[in-house]
Amino acid sequence: MMKVPLTVRGAELLRAELHQLKTVERPRVIEAIAEARSHGDLSENAEYDAAKERQGFIEGRIAEVEGKLSVAQIIDPKLLDADGRCVFGATVDLEDLESGDRVVYQIVGDDEADLKAGKISISSPIARALIGKYAGDVAEVQAPGGVREYEVIDVKYI
Repeated sequence: MMKVPLTVRGAELLRAELHQLKTVERPRVIEAIAEARSHGDLSENAEYDAAKERQGFIEGRIAEVEGKLSVAQIIDPKLLDADGRCVFGATVDLEDLESGDRVVYQIVGDDEADLKAGKISISSPIARALIGKYAGDVAEVQAPGGVREYEVIDVKYI
């Protein structure tokens, strides 16, 4: 099985979600099922059907999160000897050479990606273009509107 890269923070978030699912959501849905059962005829009981559906979702998500954690390769950017190169987990300060706009992105795993929070997926075109680059290098990214060029201003491991 292939290891899936995950930042330390991403692993913490998945563990927290798993804990929430197992200690709060699972007991809550079991209680809801018991409550719905106490109302008698299950064949026309919408509460029961909804609770069973929710239970299926929760159990599926628990299995999914456990699976992700079991194949995770947790990477702490601060411990990498990347020598200034852009690598998984690095935080990269970029300048769009056409517009002059500055952006800061952290390269993270697919599950952690959140553009609004400045976290881009390792499998995104921009992250793939940045991997291996140093401050001062220019990354060419194939964007929907054509090729965009970004100068790497700084690479940090935080």
